[in-house]
Amino acid sequence: MDSITQITLGAAVAEVVAGKKIGNRAILWGAVAGTIPDLDIVSNLFMDDIGSLAFHRGISHSLLFAVLGSFFFAWLVDWLYKSPIHKYFASVGWGGLLLLVFLGVNTDIFSGDINLPKAGVSLVVLLCGLLMVYRRYFSKEISVPNANYWLWVKLFFWAIITHPILDCFTMYGTQLFQPFSDMRVSFDNISVADPIYTIPFLLCVILMSFCARYSKRRRIINWTGIVISSLYMMFTVYNKQRINYIFESSLRESNIDYNKYVTGPTILNNVLWHGAAETDTSVVYGLYSFFDKEKEFKLIHMPKKDYLLDAKPDDRAINTLKWFSDGLYTVMEKEDGRLQLNDMRYGTFTEEGKLEDRFIFKFILTKNEEGYYEMEENRRDPSEDASGLAKDLWSRIKGI
Repeated sequence: MDSITQITLGAAVAEVVAGKKIGNRAILWGAVAGTIPDLDIVSNLFMDDIGSLAFHRGISHSLLFAVLGSFFFAWLVDWLYKSPIHKYFASVGWGGLLLLVFLGVNTDIFSGDINLPKAGVSLVVLLCGLLMVYRRYFSKEISVPNANYWLWVKLFFWAIITHPILDCFTMYGTQLFQPFSDMRVSFDNISVADPIYTIPFLLCVILMSFCARYSKRRRIINWTGIVISSLYMMFTVYNKQRINYIFESSLRESNIDYNKYVTGPTILNNVLWHGAAETDTSVVYGLYSFFDKEKEFKLIHMPKKDYLLDAKPDDRAINTLKWFSDGLYTVMEKEDGRLQLNDMRYGTFTEEGKLEDRFIFKFILTKNEEGYYEMEENRRDPSEDASGLAKDLWSRIKGI
């Protein structure tokens, strides 16, 4: 799921493990640990697009990484707190974070078009933050957290392992069993970003951080967030079963013989769902909202056109894309002559507009001199109107 959700989950889990012992430091390190698996995005710096696509949610999201990584990161943090230089690491880390926030707020600095009021206020906030860091780490003795190595191991293990487990509930797919298997686990019952799951959970973590570490109120608030998010997750699993029944009924009533199908919620909600089924020659897909008047998917047939791919058996790009899409893909020829492979598990942004621009996950393919395919892009046209898409999504969620 999205980074904020994973940070929240890591912080809440770490609080359960070590909150009484180390207070808000448990929240901090749990948030860090909850982010670690997604650092696999650094692969974008040294891998091509197809390699990064396969690597994401790979080894860093595996059960093996959670076990081995927890021992390594626990050793690192334990050593850091026992070392006299830990205050320098901490101060540089917090100072660097404050500076990144300042630059993020004032991106216009790089273009030379500075908003002086905004820059002035944020500069004051930056300087106050740096002063607080100085006072915290250099004007007095710093207390060392009351945690041994094995407590750090438990904290990092639970904060890391819950990250890929949560990701498994989304549609993208998580390679839990790397490096022994590249099977991607996906239960497809919640969107990669769902505010109903995240916001109550995040508010509880924030409120809990203001309570004394030994207080009963702190534990109650933290567990409230965990319980609410877990109950909502169970609700999405229930919705998934309802949607599967409706999608199967729609396929049956349309006399469609299919090999396999997938259903999943659209972005930011659990009301509007997408379904896609593979037949021998096509992919049948459609949308259904729980607010629709009729309990059926409005199905669209799209030819698979696999024959357009003149690929060699060992073509890395094609084999990776087929694996990534779990075989639920279509191929089309763009207006400029290039090929486009659409991952039909995610469907389309809208049913209107130019067909080739509608798909959420699309991969543009060209052949190199050796006759192998290369992926040029996998995102929609950036000129697409985001506000218009949000409006279309909301309109469709309300039902037809």
